[in-house]
Amino acid sequence: MKKKIKTTEAIFPMPVLMIATYNEDGSIDVMNAAWGTMLERDEIILNLTESHKTVKNIKERKAFTVSIADARHVVEADYFGIVSGNNTPNKFENTGLSATKSEIVDAPIINEFPICMECEFIEYQDGKYGCGVIGKIVNVSAEEEVLNGNKVDISLVNAIAFDPYTHGYYKVGERVGNAFGDGMKLKK
Repeated sequence: MKKKIKTTEAIFPMPVLMIATYNEDGSIDVMNAAWGTMLERDEIILNLTESHKTVKNIKERKAFTVSIADARHVVEADYFGIVSGNNTPNKFENTGLSATKSEIVDAPIINEFPICMECEFIEYQDGKYGCGVIGKIVNVSAEEEVLNGNKVDISLVNAIAFDPYTHGYYKVGERVGNAFGDGMKLKK
């Protein structure tokens, strides 16, 4: 029997996304965002408020990158979520991570995270039902160590997911089925 519980961000797992931009002085800003998903096959949406330094940078530079956080860098990923770029302008340097300037968009690629989506800014939606930052994915790159041929093997990524109930991070990895296939057993 189901029991009523406190309302929270009830969808689990939530992705742990590292949103990277350049500040006005060219330094790097990164934030941790769990509220993001695909809008279309080549569009991403991030539920971010305009109070974030990252959103200001996205609007100014018209670009950003989105990296998938992994278990090896959970400390750095969490740090990006608890320290604001509005108050700590050197927060990227504090992590010891490194970055490379994207050749396609005006944003940094964090070298240590295994997958990166390079995005052009489309628009910002605000208001009560506005969804935040919308971007067009113009390039995706992945470390060879997480590829099986030309496809990402999620079991090699060691991506982390956020649990809003306990504020924990969990490693994603074990494949348990085949999408668009296993359900065919029930099709009559």
